[in-house]
Amino acid sequence: MDYQLVIKFWRKSLADETFLATIESELKAALGDAVQLEGYDKSKKEINLFMVTADPKHSFRRVKDVLERLGVVNGVSAAYRLVGGAAFTSVWPLRATRKFTLP
Repeated sequence: MDYQLVIKFWRKSLADETFLATIESELKAALGDAVQLEGYDKSKKEINLFMVTADPKHSFRRVKDVLERLGVVNGVSAAYRLVGGAAFTSVWPLRATRKFTLP
């Protein structure tokens, strides 16, 4: 597994954060051994969920299905980078206008 996939939840776009209690177990069920969940961090503006995967684009498509089912996909940005790398490649939204960064 060579890539770190980061799912960024923008707090201002979320109606509530109740899905956080179950999202890791739901993602694990959807993704199986294709990813290794690494946990998340929180700040005032965002919540970042980290995972390691060999195929970040394929993994995000499966993550997106879960996010759509939970009704939170519109408040999300996602990007990946090589493990240990600095530069991110954005995968969601499709036409990202801002550079993906971590706090």
